[in-house]
Parts: sequence; structure tokens; C-alpha cells
Amino acid sequence: MSAHRSALLRKETVAEGTLALHLRKPVGFAFKPGQAIDLVLGAPELAEASRRHAFSIVSAPHESHVTIATRMRDSAFKRALAALAPGDALDMDGPFGSLTLHNNVARPACLIAGGIGITPFMSMLRHATAEKSAHRLLLIYSNRRPEDAAFLAELEDLTRRNDRFRLVATMTGMDTSKQPWSGETRRIDAPFIAGVLAEMPESIFYVVGPPAMVASVLSALEAAGVDGDYVRSEEFPGY
Repeated sequence: MSAHRSALLRKETVAEGTLALHLRKPVGFAFKPGQAIDLVLGAPELAEASRRHAFSIVSAPHESHVTIATRMRDSAFKRALAALAPGDALDMDGPFGSLTLHNNVARPACLIAGGIGITPFMSMLRHATAEKSAHRLLLIYSNRRPEDAAFLAELEDLTRRNDRFRLVATMTGMDTSKQPWSGETRRIDAPFIAGVLAEMPESIFYVVGPPAMVASVLSALEAAGVDGDYVRSEEFPGY
């Protein structure tokens, strides 16, 4: 990995309890959609080992800045992150990671995100749309409530701009929501996956989210008969 000096440009709330940070893009910084960076804060109040945290890159390679997004928890790192002001310096190590979209456009991609697991897929989808990729893309995006669904409005806009992309958002905890929702409310189980396979056979599956969600979806994929060679996953613990 390579260290790059950067700075905060601005912060943005993208869902209830979820913050996006737009960072200055260092000269020469290049990455593939789906990769990540380590963000290193110069926060003297934190122990050195606590100043570093890995984040998937939300922005696409063609964008002029680097964006990350995170759920805001009550941890020392997240408090220091929330306290950053525009212009504050920080370091980025990376990029790293191999959760990138396959090259064979003849095989569809089914992206399955739970909560903040949407972040690497945002980079993929923005890039595919900008490049007019021939990949056929389906995103299954699971949250408890619409209030929790980061980038939902942008994803809906991407479906209008990219006729190779379809979004299925599902909200599994609508009893706690204050917003209306007329879409899916099912959990991602084997019958759900079977419907995907009927629509998009030969799909390669990508699963990102909290550990329990990833484990549940991987079990559903196995029960639906998906060959493990065509499944790629990444867990986001501690979010």
C-alpha cells in the first residue's frame, strides 16, 4: 500500500446515522471500483493503533474526489471522525482489496448489500453507469427502514440512467419506520435467491454487509444451489 496525504473537503449525512466524507483526491491516486483505503487520522487524543480504520471507497475512479461513508457509532475513532472540519489533514493508505467486478460481461452480477455494505457497490455502479458498461447488474439492498438506506435516492436515479441496472430494495423492519414504503420487505432467503437465478442465470454473486447478514445470505445462496465458486463476499465488522 502507499500513503497519500489528503484533507477533508466536506461532510454529508446520507442516511440516519450515516455520514459520507468527501476527501481531496491526491495526485496520482488510482483505484478500482470496489477497493478500499485505510483512513489515518492525526488525532493526538487517540492511541496510534486507534487512528486507523478501513473504508470502502464510495466514489468512482473518474470522480474528482474520494468519498467514504460510515455508520456513526460511539467509538473514539468515530468521534474524532465526526469532529473533523473542512481543510483538516488526514492520510489515506491504499488502495487495497480484490472485491472488484468480474471482467466477463456475458455473466450478470448480483450485488447483495446489507446496510453500510452498499459502499463498494456504489463505486461499481457509478463507474458502470459512467462507462456505459455492458454488464447486467442487479442490486439487492437490505435495510431495516428507508431511513437507514444510504444512497437510496441516487440508486433509484442510476436505474433511470443505466438500462443494464436493476434495484431491488427491501426493508425488513418497517414496524419501526416513520416513512412509507411500498417495496419489498422480505429477508434475503433461498426463495428470494431462486427468483434471482430464474431471472439472471449464470450470475456471479457479491455479498457485503455485517457478519451475521453475510453469513445468512451465504447460507441462502448455498441452499438455492449456487456454486461457491461464483460467490464473493466481504464482512464489515464493527459498523
